[in-house]
Amino acid sequence: MCFERPVEGDLSRRGFLALSLAAGLGAATAARADVRVIERAVEVKTPDGTCDAAFFHPDHGAYPGVLIWADSLGLRPAMRELGRRIAAEGYAALVPNHLYRTAKAPVFRDSFDPVSNPADQEEYTRHVTPFIAPGAAERDALAHVAFLDAQPEVDTKKKIGTHGYCLGGPYVLKTAAALPDRIGAGASFHGGFLVTSKPDSPHLLAPKIKARVYVAIASDDDAREPLVKDKLLQAFIAAKVPAEIEVYRNARHGWCVPDHNGATRSAADAERAWRKLVALYREAL
Repeated sequence: MCFERPVEGDLSRRGFLALSLAAGLGAATAARADVRVIERAVEVKTPDGTCDAAFFHPDHGAYPGVLIWADSLGLRPAMRELGRRIAAEGYAALVPNHLYRTAKAPVFRDSFDPVSNPADQEEYTRHVTPFIAPGAAERDALAHVAFLDAQPEVDTKKKIGTHGYCLGGPYVLKTAAALPDRIGAGASFHGGFLVTSKPDSPHLLAPKIKARVYVAIASDDDAREPLVKDKLLQAFIAAKVPAEIEVYRNARHGWCVPDHNGATRSAADAERAWRKLVALYREAL
């Protein structure tokens, strides 16, 4: 389930983009069957407190680090599944509970329904507002990357990758801009708020980004805001950011998250998006 509700006057579900700026990514290699993935519950010290998180890595060796920004509902089994899966591809992945300022994960109960339940809408706003406050996610990004770089399972000679879903999408760009010399690749899947009318819109960070970028957009998101992709495209071209922006014509918002509503999930498109992610990391990290 992905949900984005108006917060502080301007948070509504936003859709996204499409067009290729650079050569398309090649096919990804399948995950190694012999990789045993270790999952650890960890804590990351940030300027705002202590963030609970899950850390995934192969059982031996050092690998490129990956920071995963969860969707609105945060760290839960579906996000752990995604962390485990990228670790099996040969990466050391951190999945933080981005809502740690108000609660430990899992933050929301299974019956949580912010779309139709006003009380749940209020609860959602209470948890998300501190995370989207100016500068909060950037502080988190610096702390999360520092945590990764301190782990023996992370090969610090390799660049770090970051990808995010839904609400986590714009924080991919913010992380890449905050740590341009450390982040080698970033990917947003059905991300929201990549382009806004505010002076701190993520797309305006393009001149600070050195990473390769992939943006995957749902068809319904693109239909709602067809001009957003053009603004993002223009920003990347002007800043010479090597990027690919793609609309998935048969997929709707949330299609990459395993526990999203089945009516909007396209398994074939979810798998193709995964292959694009792994190919990006193979080539850029």
